Formats: sequence, C-alpha cells, structure tokens
Amino acid sequence: MKTITIEGQLRSDFGKKATRLLRSEEQVPCVIYGGAETVNFSAPAKQFKSLVYTPDFQLAEIKLGEKSYRCVLKDLQFDVVTDELAHVDFLELVDNKEVLVSLPIKIVGQSEGVKAGGKLVVKLKTLKVRALPKDLRENLEVSIDGLELNGNIRVEDVKAPNITILNSPRIPIASVVMTRQLRQEEAADSKKK
Repeated sequence: MKTITIEGQLRSDFGKKATRLLRSEEQVPCVIYGGAETVNFSAPAKQFKSLVYTPDFQLAEIKLGEKSYRCVLKDLQFDVVTDELAHVDFLELVDNKEVLVSLPIKIVGQSEGVKAGGKLVVKLKTLKVRALPKDLRENLEVSIDGLELNGNIRVEDVKAPNITILNSPRIPIASVVMTRQLRQEEAADSKKK
C-alpha cells in the first residue's frame, strides 16, 4: 500500500493566536488520535498535497523528530474563505485495534449488459469499512463480469475477507441501464412484428 511521509514538529503552543501564527507560516496544525497518547504537531502545507488531493486510500507515516507514527487520514478542515487546508486529524494504526475507514471501490471486468448496448452507472465510489490495520488495502475490487442489462451489483455482493463493510447491504454500487438508443431500437423492433 502506498505510504506518504510527512515530517513535522511537535506543537507546544495552543489556542487561536498560536494557530494563526502557524498558518501564516504555511504550516498546518494536526492531531494524531487513537494511540497511547494524543499528539499535536504541525507540518508544512505542501507536504499534504499528495495525501489530501487524491481519491486513493493511502497510509501516512508521520515523522516527528526521533518518533514515527503510522496513521490514516481521519478528517480535514479547509478555510471557508481561502479554501486552504486549515487542520488535519490522523488516526494512529495500532496492530490489534480495528479502525473505521472509507476504501475506494475499483470496478473490474466487462459487463454483459454493456456489451449488449447498456450504460454502466457507478452509484458508490467508496465503502465504509472496519478492519485491523494489517487487513487494510488500497481499494475493494468489484467484478461486473456477470452484470446484465438492468442489473445491479449491491454492497452485499462485495467479498472482502477480514473486513466488515458497514454500508447497508441492499445499496447498489453499480447498475447497467438501458440507453435511449437501445430503447428506441427495441420499440422499432416491436412495431415491425
């Protein structure tokens, strides 16, 4: 799994004044939760680009002096006026402790319905899951090989060993719908008969 390294420094000053000063120096205040202790730190804003502005699920290795923390991105806050990154929350990965994350869905295969002229409509891009850190992966593959025209692949159809999917099982992930052209062709065929 892809890991982004972020180097920062521990924070000792808290409050609005200290936070404003950090942001004026293009630093982002951050917090790491979930481990033995809560860690407050700051890091340069440009180090977060490849972690924040991507649809991929990635791990973050945060280096603070001699210590290193393996984390996942938990929450982001942006400035409402400038749209710059204002605050980042991380969740530390502890080997025997399950974490809640959103994993992207990767559609694989060729649908029979699409081959017949239908259109694939993807309705969900991520799934909320609970898993141990060792079982986390970059994405959840969903095969659409057997998907017929007007058919659905639902959350309950996703097979992910050692991962608990928290979304409602009946929600459709992807469907193959009939296109207008295909409907017109079928209507023309039925008129000929």
